[in-house]
Amino acid sequence: MSVKVRIPSQLRQLTGGESVIECKAGPVSDIIKELEGHHGGIAERLLENGELRRFINIYIDGEDIRFEDGLATQAADGSEVSVVPAVAGG
Repeated sequence: MSVKVRIPSQLRQLTGGESVIECKAGPVSDIIKELEGHHGGIAERLLENGELRRFINIYIDGEDIRFEDGLATQAADGSEVSVVPAVAGG
């Protein structure tokens, strides 16, 4: 049982250039731990004080986890998890 995690270009230097990484299905917090275990440094770019950084968005099958259960949101087998840095500008 796995999910596909889409990694944005800004974080690919931490994943050896990989844009999609397979992880075990489960809560987003566990997925981030698994990513960190294989690609050290990625968790600190996604989390701050144990919470999702303000300018990082994570979606499961197009649904923002902030409107679900946050890091406890479950990603089911076959789901697509997208990490999307917020873009600002004017």
